[in-house]
Amino acid sequence: MRILVAEDDVRLAAVLEETLLEAGWTVHVVHDGPAAYERLLADPGYGVALLDWMLPGGDGVSVARRLRGLGIATPILMLTARGDVRDRIEGLDAGADDYLPKPFDLDELLARLRALYRRGSFAGEAPVQVGDLVVDPVSRRVTRRGVEILLSAREFDILHLLVASTGQVVSRLTILDEVWDGETDLRSNVIDVHLAAIRAKIDKPFGTDTIQTLRGVGYRVDAPRVPQ
Repeated sequence: MRILVAEDDVRLAAVLEETLLEAGWTVHVVHDGPAAYERLLADPGYGVALLDWMLPGGDGVSVARRLRGLGIATPILMLTARGDVRDRIEGLDAGADDYLPKPFDLDELLARLRALYRRGSFAGEAPVQVGDLVVDPVSRRVTRRGVEILLSAREFDILHLLVASTGQVVSRLTILDEVWDGETDLRSNVIDVHLAAIRAKIDKPFGTDTIQTLRGVGYRVDAPRVPQ
C-alpha cells in the first residue's frame, strides 16, 4: 500500500510518515502543492493521497481540482485546520474523497485511510454476480432479484470479498486482514456477528443460502448449480 503525504509542517509530516510506516504503508512525503501535483500526475497508482489544505505554491484544494480535471482518480484525504462547513464542501466539491480537520486522532486518520484505500481498490471492477445476487464494488450496491439490499460498509466489504472468491474457501484470517487490516482478535466473534447480519439481509428474505460455513476452515460462496 503506497501513500503520498503532502504536508508543509515538517514536524507533522515526520509524525505522519512514522505512523504510516508502522501501519505498513510505503510513504512518500512532499512539502508543497506543485510537488504533490507533479508526483500524482506522474504516478497515479498511489493507494491514497493525504493532502494538507494550506500548501505552499498551490493549496490542496487546487491540487485536487486539477488532478480530477485530468481524470486522476487517486483517493484523496484532505487535512485542514479550517473546520467551517463551507470549507469542507469546497474541498469535497474539488474532488477530495474525505476530509479530516486538525487536530485529529492518528487512529481515526488510519481508519479513514484504510477505508479510502479499500474503496479505491474497487475502482473499475465490474459487478460480481452469483445467481440472482449482484454486488457492485464501484457503486457499493447489492441487489437480489432486482431488490436493493442495504449493507453497512463492513458488511459490504465482507460480502464482496466472499463473492469475488466464489468457489474458494476464504479463511477468517483473510477476512480480518482484508476487512479489518488484522486489527481485531481472531478469537473474537466479530466476523460471526457481521456474517449473521449479512445472511439476515441477503438470504432470509429470499429463502436462499449464499454463504457456507466450513467449521475450522472458513467460508465459501458456491456458484448456483445449472439444471441438467
